[in-house]
Amino acid sequence: MQAGGLILAQALAATREFIQPGRKLIEAENFARHFLEKRGAEAAFARVPGYHWATCINLNEGIVHGIPDERQFQEGDLVSLDIGAYYQGYNTDMAYSWELVSHRYRTFLEAGKRALEQAIKAARYGNRVVDISRAIQTTIEGQGVGSVSRDLTGHGVGRELHQEPFIPGFQEPVMGRYALQPKETLAIEVIYSAGEPSLVVDNDGWTIVTQDGKISALFEKTVIVGRTGGRVLTPYL
Repeated sequence: MQAGGLILAQALAATREFIQPGRKLIEAENFARHFLEKRGAEAAFARVPGYHWATCINLNEGIVHGIPDERQFQEGDLVSLDIGAYYQGYNTDMAYSWELVSHRYRTFLEAGKRALEQAIKAARYGNRVVDISRAIQTTIEGQGVGSVSRDLTGHGVGRELHQEPFIPGFQEPVMGRYALQPKETLAIEVIYSAGEPSLVVDNDGWTIVTQDGKISALFEKTVIVGRTGGRVLTPYL
């Protein structure tokens, strides 16, 4: 998974650099898919039944599962790029959000990055899922930045793209009881919006957006549970 994670990290970094105002979402999709294939990896998302793309690209109020289409990126867009790789029998998963050109949402985005850092520190032996969830919720909601999603979670990752345990961004009592296992691999996700947590599914059947139309963001890394915290397999390059 370490080799696959590095390929994925490189793919996200290169695709992020490719995305510029005036280019189309589908062009970024094609770039990312080609990047993975050139390095011997498969697009993990395209292996999900019914989903045919290598990426999920969301703009502004889009929070997850955005289909890359013919729309053009615009200056001022808040872009969330989510991408997965399948390499030598294992999956890795990661996501990053940023603004195109402007800096209107700097405080909002920095909170998401901090929340992910704190969550990764909590991914250690002896802790439970709730410790990761608490780190995310405290950073986002405790500081008045916005709301973490109540409907979408992080997850285990490895042989399968989505596997147990599921990792909410809020302190959920049932899933939170799960005890983290040594060397377990997790896709930790900070999924949040500037408004209320209520979400709706768009007409395409995949794209999920905020019900109140407020901006949203997604930060995600694949990590291995360790003695002092998670060891990152998909760094931001």
